[in-house]
Amino acid sequence: MKTDIEIAQEAVLENIVDVAARVGIGPDDLELYGRYKAKISDKYIEGIQGNPDGKLILVTAINPTPAGEGKTTTSVGLGQAFGRLGKKAVIALREPSLGPCFGIKGGAAGGGYAQVVPMEDLNLHFTGDFHAVTSANNLLAALLDNHIQQGNELHIDPRQVVWKRCLDMNDRALRNVVIGLGGRTDGVVREERFVITVASEIMAILCLASDMKDLKERLGRIIVAYSYEGAPVTAADLNAVGSMAALLKDAMKPNLVQTLEHTPALVHGGPFANIAHGCNSIRATKTALKMADYVITEAGFGADLGAEKFFDIKCRMAGLRPDVAVLVATVRALKYNGGVPKAELSAENMEALQAGIVNLEKHIENLHKYGVPIVVTLNSFVTDTEAEVAYVRKFCEDRGCEFAISEVWEKGGEGGLELAGKVLETLERKESRFAPLYEDALPLKEKIAKIASEIYGAGGVSYTAAAERQLEKLEEMGYGNLPVCMAKTQYSLSDDPTLLGRPVGFMLTVREVYVSAGAGFVVALTGTVMTMPGLPKRPAAYGIDVNEDGVITGLF
Repeated sequence: MKTDIEIAQEAVLENIVDVAARVGIGPDDLELYGRYKAKISDKYIEGIQGNPDGKLILVTAINPTPAGEGKTTTSVGLGQAFGRLGKKAVIALREPSLGPCFGIKGGAAGGGYAQVVPMEDLNLHFTGDFHAVTSANNLLAALLDNHIQQGNELHIDPRQVVWKRCLDMNDRALRNVVIGLGGRTDGVVREERFVITVASEIMAILCLASDMKDLKERLGRIIVAYSYEGAPVTAADLNAVGSMAALLKDAMKPNLVQTLEHTPALVHGGPFANIAHGCNSIRATKTALKMADYVITEAGFGADLGAEKFFDIKCRMAGLRPDVAVLVATVRALKYNGGVPKAELSAENMEALQAGIVNLEKHIENLHKYGVPIVVTLNSFVTDTEAEVAYVRKFCEDRGCEFAISEVWEKGGEGGLELAGKVLETLERKESRFAPLYEDALPLKEKIAKIASEIYGAGGVSYTAAAERQLEKLEEMGYGNLPVCMAKTQYSLSDDPTLLGRPVGFMLTVREVYVSAGAGFVVALTGTVMTMPGLPKRPAAYGIDVNEDGVITGLF
């Protein structure tokens, strides 16, 4: 059996100019990064604003497990299936972070015969967007520390610096560090914390900004510290906005690539969904909607994180109205939720399937709360039995969902035809009545409680003393009307990664709350979730290599 990278390396790619031409983008509207990657020009994006919007299809999933779910693979395969049906479709995805690529999760280009290519480029450095975000983030940090060193006219309290440096790599040693050691010319000594680049507020801003004017306004609102008097100090106060925007100028432009079957794909931005808002850029999604009749996008991790933030943050800010949601599950993952060890998932186990399918049930209920029609797709494995598939099908249909088998990993677009048919049928028969879960005017605590109880199934929310103080201060500062971005483990509906299935009645613990004023949301850190992940005992980096001919191996 061929690996994902072997399949990708054997693919015959079309010149990106030809891929672009099929959706009406001319050569002059592309900024080429070689033969197979390009950025779309601002001029083109401005010129298509009068076009009608296509249909927006969100792909989400049950909680991730070691058994795998295949959300990105399904998104890519569905786009390829639309192409086989003669439909004008574009896929809109996030860019992969280097952290997972060299850690444990792997890349984010899809898998099997449903991949976005060039796979190595996409997973490694792509067009440099993440490096631009990292540079802009750390420029702001450098300007902040330099201001303190050079006289501190803004009276910044070094003990109340909230802006963190970032790095696009899992590195737990940087979670808590001390900077400025040495002599007087080496800076002011203070504690510092790093976050992974995908958790940087600048990544969120990149993905939520509509244009350069909006980007600069958002950058200016970033709160970097508080003064000795308790007043917020912003990036605009540090005169950092122009230089940061210069670093992000090209990163603002969506990237165009292709799938193995040459379906156009816009891959742009990449915030994690467990510690950030988990969606590709608004600019890429809105551009895709003007380019195509059908746009397939995804939101990170399970629907409790990615889909909730897609609906309550991205759609709220961008005025998007999704037309249908595709919910991805696997028999193996459902049995894992039912208590079966990973090594035993291949054997038929109806009892475990029945016990674990409650996880899928909760996600169906959650999506129904947003008024969006649902198609459940079972990502097929050869070990799935007829009885298991029949049970899941009936379970979904009994709850008002369309159901389809997906075989896109093995068969590419052909394996997604059943799913594509169900999506088209749903778009024709069912109207989306999308609405966010909560109103802007709801106080922050009530927003958190609503997400915790209605989406996670919590019996209540407990706050540390620090979180209580932070919430009170944010309300006083006028940020109570912002949406909430919950930072939570992806492995469970709760904040405890060991609670599989459908836990109920648990207490959700919020340990820290802070505002991302530029992005426009309040972040609530729950449980033990980390904004700088660590590497596993055997990182994926151990298996990655490049030979004398320049061929990369080991990426997945």
